[in-house]
Amino acid sequence: MLPAVPNAPIAARRSHVRSIHGEQVEDPWFWLRERDDAEVRAYVEAENEYWNATMAPTAGLQEEFFQEFKNRIQETDMSVPVRKGSWWYLTRTFEGQNYPVHVRRTGRNDESSERVVVDENVLSDGHEYFELGMLDVSPSGDVVAYSTDTDGSEMYTIRFTDLPSGDQLPDVIDGAVYGSAWSLDSQVFFYCRPDDSWRQFQVWRHILGTDSAEDECIFEDLDEQYSVSLDLSRSGQFGVIHSASRSTHEAWVIDMAEPLAVPRVIARRSPGIEYSVDHQGDRFLITTNFEAPNFRLMECPIHETTTENWREVVGHSERVTFQGVDVFRDHFVALTRADGLPHLTAYFSNGAHRAFTFDDDVYDASPAENPEYDANSYRFRYSSMVTPDTLFEENLADGNREVLKRLPVLGHFDSADYRCAREWAVAPDGAHVPIGVMWHKHTPLDGTAPCVLYGYGSYETVVPDQFSTFRLSLVDRGVVFAIGHPRGGGEMGRQWWDDGKLENKINTFTDFAACAEFMAEAKYCDPSRIAIRGGSAGGLLVGATMALHPGMFRAVVGEVGFVDVINTMLDSSIPLTAGEWEEWGNPANEPDYHWMKKYSPYESVEAGEFPSIYLTAGFNDPRVQYWEPLKFVAKIRSLNSGNRPIILRTEMGAGHGGPSGRYESWRDEARVFSFLLHELGIVE
Repeated sequence: MLPAVPNAPIAARRSHVRSIHGEQVEDPWFWLRERDDAEVRAYVEAENEYWNATMAPTAGLQEEFFQEFKNRIQETDMSVPVRKGSWWYLTRTFEGQNYPVHVRRTGRNDESSERVVVDENVLSDGHEYFELGMLDVSPSGDVVAYSTDTDGSEMYTIRFTDLPSGDQLPDVIDGAVYGSAWSLDSQVFFYCRPDDSWRQFQVWRHILGTDSAEDECIFEDLDEQYSVSLDLSRSGQFGVIHSASRSTHEAWVIDMAEPLAVPRVIARRSPGIEYSVDHQGDRFLITTNFEAPNFRLMECPIHETTTENWREVVGHSERVTFQGVDVFRDHFVALTRADGLPHLTAYFSNGAHRAFTFDDDVYDASPAENPEYDANSYRFRYSSMVTPDTLFEENLADGNREVLKRLPVLGHFDSADYRCAREWAVAPDGAHVPIGVMWHKHTPLDGTAPCVLYGYGSYETVVPDQFSTFRLSLVDRGVVFAIGHPRGGGEMGRQWWDDGKLENKINTFTDFAACAEFMAEAKYCDPSRIAIRGGSAGGLLVGATMALHPGMFRAVVGEVGFVDVINTMLDSSIPLTAGEWEEWGNPANEPDYHWMKKYSPYESVEAGEFPSIYLTAGFNDPRVQYWEPLKFVAKIRSLNSGNRPIILRTEMGAGHGGPSGRYESWRDEARVFSFLLHELGIVE
């Protein structure tokens, strides 16, 4: 355990009473929301100084981890070229450079023709934080649109470069977010903007060569529970606008041959009906839960799109969740999940279909870049917890499969030195919860090993059981690493999500605790040496599980954690709040308030001896406000009767994703690993 450092920061208490549903709740750290208050800033800096003092003894170990990461990673590398139109696109990384360089060439293997599209290292120069958002080359191949964020706020500035000359065009668009599409003639560019609460709610049209002040808003959704996204069909024929709440969807299309025309709706929103749209030939393909809880695939003519014109293409299954399609001119690839694992199946225009086969019992498989609409082969990525990420290309005519690239792991890595398994924990109500487990072959599974258990468990998000070069540094030191897949995620289909949200959210945390209990009972680890880790909604996961099961864990790592659930969900002025009510509930409704209060970490944590705790925040984070971890650590300190370290690091110039640049992100991981090894008793 790290040595105790005296004089931990103590946040001042200021009276603030939350009055709701007949309850008067004192929130003495409410004032920490005042971002521009000098005392708030001083307290954040004091927490950072305390973090530095506490972590100072780990400096050597941090550097050891960082060098291990570097020594395993091929720093100067290139991706496999991908054809789009007349060009082959790829990215390069160079030793000593933080960011990739995006290039293109006229032939797949013709390096002499290579030209830079965007160099992120040039764009990042002079900025403490840098993130490239969108990179979108026009259909003509002559102009690239790209967006940049230099403070972690996820508000982007879009710029344009003429690729033949390399000249920057005068067009500049500020205040954009995610999503883009080009018209077929490469003269009109579409993008999205947020409202004051950072909800994507508009689609705008920019005509190349004009002042952005003249841009037109072509779509807007004023319902605060809906968020707007924009994509381009692989065919290039249609821009697709999806406006979606957590349970209801609506799609509109823009004919990219007529980019000045008004978007038209596919089918009007109907409560509880979700659907997404892609284009193929004379039809739209629609993935939907319409009369199909686990979703199915339907089609409709491109000019007759209302639901009475939808016809089934791939039917509903009680066991298989239909997640979507990759659409090409003469075929499509269906993306499904069954028994907690992903599956890919190619469907052909003649009615035949063929499933992709995989050898491992536990794995991850996902689409890779396949931009060409006329493609007759399909690229996908495959890995397991012991198999490095591998890029395959499968010939769809004969099923022959070629390895295009396997992630290089330098040094003495041999996948045969590691083991992985799929296990199942049993939740208190009898649900079977999947766990992915990895360990070194020499680690004894006799109940003495330390364990790090990772999880997320919200938004129907799937945490893949995939490979990580960083994780080797833990496993090589005798740590058993596990990924729990509690209800609230999407690993086991739509019902798995439904059973872990709203009034069922408590299942997420009892499932995760059941995963920890299983790991100990199955002798994978010592029950007194279990650490849990999660970020964002996963930060809520570890915070709530710790609060509901005091004494179960040795250490907790919660990164940018959503830990002040009630207060955030009561304030619709906070970015994204209203759109989250269908996931968490709205505490303005009394029934929601009472079951949310049972698990919200800031509400439910009680006095006692706390485990070692490592929290992070981003001062510019638009998703989870910096004050949530800040208030949480202040409350924990006030309740703690133990002497284990409780520390918080706030990135002052970053947002939800933490520090930018690969080297700084590696150092960030080295910090967490160093903390874990000390607190799990692996190093003194």
